[in-house]
Amino acid sequence: MENLKVVQFDFGFECKPILAKEKVVKPTKKDKSDFVFDFMDCLSSPIIVFKSAWQDTIPKDILGRIKLSRIICSMTKEKMASLTETLAYIMPRTYEAPMQREWANIYTWLGLQYAMQNKSKDQLEAMIEIAPKELSDYEKELLKNLRVWIYDERRKALKDIMKKNKISKSDGILDIQEKLF
Repeated sequence: MENLKVVQFDFGFECKPILAKEKVVKPTKKDKSDFVFDFMDCLSSPIIVFKSAWQDTIPKDILGRIKLSRIICSMTKEKMASLTETLAYIMPRTYEAPMQREWANIYTWLGLQYAMQNKSKDQLEAMIEIAPKELSDYEKELLKNLRVWIYDERRKALKDIMKKNKISKSDGILDIQEKLF
């Protein structure tokens, strides 16, 4: 193969030429492992819900949409739980006892966001009547803190699961295989 000669045209812009070597960034081993862990987190982390006798009452359509909403949050580089996941967390708590006004506003606002995402006409009409259009700054901060906490707990739970399934030193077989047979 012949050596190619590269010519850079001058269009009158005053900027330094871009060198191809400066532009290429090779992913490190840590970047690859972070990507794999983030992907595993989206698909296989447990769903964190409020510990209650009512935790089995969360609708299956909400639970079914959590993985997709996690992937969307991951793609947008949000390091917090999705709105759908947060709605699933709060739902059992609402059956326990009345909540403070701020948390009731957050819960109904999350329900409105869920109805708008899924374009459910009946749900949307009902939620528009009761949900606030916008959260106050204090409520936004409460919601953000909850979303970050759920995200951290979810990832901690996945790490614990992965630690239990480590490769044994003696034979190199995953410990999970013992549980399967």
